[in-house]
Amino acid sequence: MAKALEEPVFLGIGELAAGRFPERSFMEALTDVAIMALDDAGLKPQEVDMLMLAPCLHSMEDQADLIFSRVVEDLGLSGTVKANMMIHSGGSTSDNLARLAASVIATGEAETVLVVQTDRWGSADLNAMIDMLTFNGIPREWERPAGQNFNAIGALLTRRYMHESGATEADMASICVALREWAQLNPNAMFRGKPLSVEDVLRSKVVADPLHSLECPMMGDGATAFVMTSERKARSLTDRPLVRIAGSGGVVTHFSLAQEADLATLGWPGAATQAYAEAGWGAEEAQFAQVYDSYPVILAIAVEGLGIAPKGEAAKRFAAGDYSPGGKFPINTNGGILSGGHIALGGGMALLIEAVRQLMGRAPAERQIAGARRGIVGGTGGSYSDAQVLLLERLD
Repeated sequence: MAKALEEPVFLGIGELAAGRFPERSFMEALTDVAIMALDDAGLKPQEVDMLMLAPCLHSMEDQADLIFSRVVEDLGLSGTVKANMMIHSGGSTSDNLARLAASVIATGEAETVLVVQTDRWGSADLNAMIDMLTFNGIPREWERPAGQNFNAIGALLTRRYMHESGATEADMASICVALREWAQLNPNAMFRGKPLSVEDVLRSKVVADPLHSLECPMMGDGATAFVMTSERKARSLTDRPLVRIAGSGGVVTHFSLAQEADLATLGWPGAATQAYAEAGWGAEEAQFAQVYDSYPVILAIAVEGLGIAPKGEAAKRFAAGDYSPGGKFPINTNGGILSGGHIALGGGMALLIEAVRQLMGRAPAERQIAGARRGIVGGTGGSYSDAQVLLLERLD
């Protein structure tokens, strides 16, 4: 007999400040953020049925500990939790973790799922992290020998987008400025207290023409977590607003960037079409978006593919202030990856958590979006090989 479907909802969130914290151990951060999310949900660790983890990229040894259940033991869940698993799809990991957690709750395989991530990119050996980010995910047969790396990919996409859209270098730099303005309102942001101007960006070193160093993400330490459970259980615990996934969509378009037919579009339109059809509402009915932004161009392309801006207009609208604090449509209200800090797979997780926070009405007053009921979340991994879209909405 098929099990009755449960409505999965987000119940609790946890997040540690991003930055460089060499004194904060890996397991300390992971345990602290897990307990933070559980406390926020009003749950004890023993009420968790399933544990889902994002990989850490700073250490294979620490990653192996996660795979083989160290977190289960440290949280006192040995013998009670059904499964401990790790999901990895690069920058879209958080989207896929949420989708999978919702699925196991909906089918009754688990009632309460804890999702946890932490990384130490900021405190890890710099040369090792540079090597990892230079080579991992770059096709070794053809692109790697030619010198391809992620900054070069960011530059290629930027040049193509500028060619097709007519956006200027100043327009692209304005995306960084908008995100930095949001970061000033986020106590957890790596670059809070460090304002930025278009001139600052354009004066910074060119790392891969036309990409400047201040258009590249800064590696940091950080930790994020969220709890999902059934609406039935959540209603027994709290009367505050809950958040559900109204629709989702995804498409994988390539591995090698050379196999991507349209560098200025990528997979966003296809993923968005699926998600909007499932939810029954579109970009015009959302109040904000939280979208992966490892380079300014990645955010510009996604904003257009999601239907938030017309084709070729996203960077220009950032320059006009449309997506900044006080603008027409808030985007990446935590500062995103470029100003919140690139905490590995937690960059996308922090954006997802910010969407949940906004819909629960629990962001700090200075950045809380008035009347937020629907939000768009987007993630992409590898050489922007996929596009994953979650549409979240508030349940009162």
